[in-house]
Amino acid sequence: MIIKSHMKDYSAIIEPDFSFFNELKTRKNSLWVIDRVVYDLYKSKLFDDVDESRLFLMDAVEENKTMDTVLMICEKFTALSAKRNALLISVGGGIVQDVTGFVANILYRGIHWVFVPTTLLACCDSCIGSKTSLNYKQFKNLLGTFYPPDELHICADFFKTLTDLDFSSGLGEVVKFNVMSGMSGVDRIEQKIDLLLERDTDTLNEFVESSLLFKKPYIEKDEFDQGVRIFLNFAHTFGHAIESVSGFRIPHGSAVAIGMLIANNISVNRGIFDEAVAMRIEAVCRKILTLHIDPEYFHLDLIVRAIRNDKKQISESLTAVLLHGDMDIMISHDVTEEEMGKAFSHVLQVLNQ
Repeated sequence: MIIKSHMKDYSAIIEPDFSFFNELKTRKNSLWVIDRVVYDLYKSKLFDDVDESRLFLMDAVEENKTMDTVLMICEKFTALSAKRNALLISVGGGIVQDVTGFVANILYRGIHWVFVPTTLLACCDSCIGSKTSLNYKQFKNLLGTFYPPDELHICADFFKTLTDLDFSSGLGEVVKFNVMSGMSGVDRIEQKIDLLLERDTDTLNEFVESSLLFKKPYIEKDEFDQGVRIFLNFAHTFGHAIESVSGFRIPHGSAVAIGMLIANNISVNRGIFDEAVAMRIEAVCRKILTLHIDPEYFHLDLIVRAIRNDKKQISESLTAVLLHGDMDIMISHDVTEEEMGKAFSHVLQVLNQ
């Protein structure tokens, strides 16, 4: 799959196995930035013959998604002889992607970059779209750029070693993209959710590809997030807030799945969305949301405060992307706290059944 970008077109390749690493390791002038957990899991299989002088191991936690980490990687690069012909190869999830994409953008005013996403969440969503984000002080994703990799290599074999929590988080975004694609997507995710939960490789590859293909036209038309790309924010207004209020105990994709249920319930209560379809989506989400949901994560005042702090909120009114009619997507600028309270109560009840 080729993704068109204003900066450079780039390829997203779904690999059948890990053999593509053999070619990557022949690339000259490369520096490898690898999630430390991934490195420990796959050191003997994939990374034993990577020169340690060209290796930067990163603890992939939010606290390290900062300019300090960016500068440490830049320092490692400056010890190499390569300059503009340098190549950054990064292996990990979304945090590694954010940091290394930022480095690739600013170092020598832009160097070549290959990204190997290792989480389902990164493979089905964040790996395309060009965004990089860093945290600054207490502000999440305050600093950022747009800079796509030259190549993406996606391999479902990495999903076998994901924790249940991380795997379920990735499924949250997979379900969201299928729901957004219409009734055919709802039918498809209902039919194959059990195979996905079993981590069936062929099924995972099918849904990773369909998720990226759904996202592709939005990011190609609106790469810099000034127009139609806002529709991809479906479920994120509420999801980001729940993620924040939970202290990130609820990971991103799982929070998005919960946010989707909240958005759909608001639409049902407005009489603009079919309750039967919303219940079908709830049934799928209950299968992937097996983590503990503390009622405190749904504290309305804290949720509203978190939503108002979201950088996508541009006025005092609460804005959210909702579904209506025959699975059409709309932007509502008049979501009320009362509507949210009713939806939160409903979704908490659904998840605790």
